[in-house]
Amino acid sequence: MTSRQPDPAGPMTHRPDSSMPPEFWDFQARYDRACFEYSRIHLGGNAVAARRLVDRTFLYLATIWPRLEAMENPGAYAWALFKQRVHGELADQGRSPATTETLAFERAIKAASAPLLAAFRSAFHAEHGAEIAELEEGLGLFRQMTRLSERQFDVLVLRDLLEFDTKHTALIMGIREATVRSTRRTAKHRLAAAMGYPVESAPDDDKE
Repeated sequence: MTSRQPDPAGPMTHRPDSSMPPEFWDFQARYDRACFEYSRIHLGGNAVAARRLVDRTFLYLATIWPRLEAMENPGAYAWALFKQRVHGELADQGRSPATTETLAFERAIKAASAPLLAAFRSAFHAEHGAEIAELEEGLGLFRQMTRLSERQFDVLVLRDLLEFDTKHTALIMGIREATVRSTRRTAKHRLAAAMGYPVESAPDDDKE
């Protein structure tokens, strides 16, 4: 009898025992996709390595669940811990979190920046005309995204690449919804300025 190979994209964390409360599994379900995709992007598209990292993080969180649940902001702690582990994995590979050397990372950043670039293009195509293609190629919006602050980068990846809404992005990062909106708006304005567009004219499409 052969067993089916587990899907590396699906949660594989084994429940330590039946004593874990439903709140923990709700917590895991809320974070699992975001953590998996975020780590997969940074680990060069390696789904198995990403799943292993996420599962190990949740297994650790399970062991400290009472303490985590008592924290003022469990979400912020869990997100910070997870990112710390992603950065540790990258450091072991001799890479930095902001690297663009992997195809998976480059594709992810382009996917996240695509709707922003489309909005810029529609707003400024009449002014720039054929020059817009050269501007895209020369500056590279996805490279500009790697120069954003850590929070700005995370918000754009969660909102524009993984398509979490503002509420879920706020829950994942452990911040307020208003902070998600303002951070996303600031990031988009910064990208617009980096690409030579008038900052005050950058489209504000962060409303739900």
